[in-house]
Amino acid sequence: MATPCPEPDRITGCLMGGAIGDALGAPVEGTTLDRIREEHGPDGLAEYASGPVGTGAITDDTQLTMLTAQALVQASVRAREKGIGGATTGVLQSTYLTWLQGQGEEIPRQDVISGWLGADPAMTERRGPGRTVISALRKAAARRKPGWPLGTVAEPINDSKGCAGVVRVAPCGFVGPSPEHTFALGCATAALTHGHPTGHLSAGTLAATVSGLVRGVPVREALDRARAELERHDGHGETSAALDAAVDLAAQGPPSPERLEELGAGWTAEEALAIAVCVALCAEAVADDLASRAPFFAGRRDLVGERCLRMAVNHSGDSDSTGSICGNLLGARYGTAVLPGRWQSGLEVRSSVIHMAADCALEFGPTPPTDPGFGVPPVSWFGRYGEA
Repeated sequence: MATPCPEPDRITGCLMGGAIGDALGAPVEGTTLDRIREEHGPDGLAEYASGPVGTGAITDDTQLTMLTAQALVQASVRAREKGIGGATTGVLQSTYLTWLQGQGEEIPRQDVISGWLGADPAMTERRGPGRTVISALRKAAARRKPGWPLGTVAEPINDSKGCAGVVRVAPCGFVGPSPEHTFALGCATAALTHGHPTGHLSAGTLAATVSGLVRGVPVREALDRARAELERHDGHGETSAALDAAVDLAAQGPPSPERLEELGAGWTAEEALAIAVCVALCAEAVADDLASRAPFFAGRRDLVGERCLRMAVNHSGDSDSTGSICGNLLGARYGTAVLPGRWQSGLEVRSSVIHMAADCALEFGPTPPTDPGFGVPPVSWFGRYGEA
């Protein structure tokens, strides 16, 4: 049964799953499938592998996803404190500019919005950021108006449909149950850096799908609701076609890596979304297969997540991005039980993920922190998420 508010364990699962998928896929990003098999065996990568900054380490995908979550909480607290909304994308852009400074990029001095995540070096230090994101944010920084979004759906900042727009928007699904509102928020978030319709429409689709999943809606139903919203927008053709292919492939059962690559390499938004969606749709089939092999496998969601996330990263393409989006979807649907304990324990940013998820569950839950005497966020909460 669907719930009006996101379920806390599904929020944690979404953020944790995304980070795990990112960390799992990062060491093989851009590596051909043949090379992956040469280095990791015939079944491909099976565990965290050592990357440039260690084992279980995240990339810019998780950094920006987590900062998106933080900015959404900040925007919500601001709206409740001031009694007005409408500043969400400005808060997001300002937060991303703080991240840009952490990448070692020099930008004009301006008042940007920071937050407690910045105290975790893994959330800001340079981890292979995409050139499109850096370029778009540099343009925004040059205006010295961090709270005024430069890239919008109506006024695109560029013509990019790279996957870096869609891969960071899963937390938009925590904000509200309305597919229309959540879809629009996902689109606006991606459009800050990616102007092509496919880039932001894919992001809107992911956000709206996650919105259903964290409220208890099954994967196919949540996807169908999101796609109904997608098809209301001009320019949805590429995204819709990619999702059609993903659904058709998933209907044939868990695909081999070679079949999964028929959906693309994941470098563009619609391809990354399609690969992740295809694997997430196969989760129940994977569970049935495991149960048929041995009765004691029945109910082992962690084994399902393990197999699915391996499937999502073992291909010749953008493995960390497809792993991250797939992890978002699986965790949002099944909660933390779908994520192997050893991968949760070995995740570089586990503590920050848990704390951020708890704060999202509190702010977007049925009773966000409120001072009973004044009806606004209490000083302690505003001190954590107020503009600073």
